[in-house]
Amino acid sequence: MIRTLVTASVAAVAGYAATRTVIAARDRFGFGDRLDRTNHAGETVSLIEGPAAAAGATTVAIFADPLPHRLAATLATTAAGMLGAVDDFAESGSEKGLRGHLSALARGEVTTGGLKVLGISASSVVAALIGRDAEELFGSQLAGSLADAVLAGGVIAGTANLINLLDLRPARALKASALLAGIGLLSGRGSALVLSGGSLGVIAAAFADDAAGLTMLGDTGANALGSLLGTAAALDASRTELALSLALLAGLTLASEKVSFTEVIESTPGLRELDAWARVH
Repeated sequence: MIRTLVTASVAAVAGYAATRTVIAARDRFGFGDRLDRTNHAGETVSLIEGPAAAAGATTVAIFADPLPHRLAATLATTAAGMLGAVDDFAESGSEKGLRGHLSALARGEVTTGGLKVLGISASSVVAALIGRDAEELFGSQLAGSLADAVLAGGVIAGTANLINLLDLRPARALKASALLAGIGLLSGRGSALVLSGGSLGVIAAAFADDAAGLTMLGDTGANALGSLLGTAAALDASRTELALSLALLAGLTLASEKVSFTEVIESTPGLRELDAWARVH
């Protein structure tokens, strides 16, 4: 246990360093303006936080142990970050939300958002296959192992989507990520504890600029960080835990198509104050 806690601490420091290094590169290499976007308040923010958080999340993933967990976490975070970057920096199509992207795909229109949905879902299932008792895939437990992998992949992809859905106000997605990381620290062990603890370094590195409204995660950072947290939750979870987690994530995703999370948060005492805490604007 002591060794795992030390590894989690080292992962947090490495994730922090990787995230801050990429953020610092924004002005050093002169491409800052190309990352600027306009936020909900009409103010200019930088998407540099996205690639930075993705780099930090992938760095943390490298510390997972045993090797199948390391490969699974690295695949999940890298794929989610890259697919999120495509949607951030080469966006095509006007559809928004999961329903919009799926509707476009049903019409035969492949948008960057639709590509992201399919790609993250597929890579999450593959990551789960790699990370969860892969040897059983060739034994008598084949059907059960495949079912677990699909459920675990759904949790990874669903968590990536949830963090992305919350990235609508400064620091909101990071606060939700910190909450999930805290749950992972309290209930996890092994790789789950390392990935959860390591993610706190990424969150800490990005928090001040995000809360100040200077940067935002975007799809790149939200999907990568969410995939890291989803992998931490999914790799060693039981089938029942996976099913319950996936049901909750699916419910929140469907609810987001009908109601505004921002309106719910701002009208709910406690959530409203937590959401506003540390925010400059």
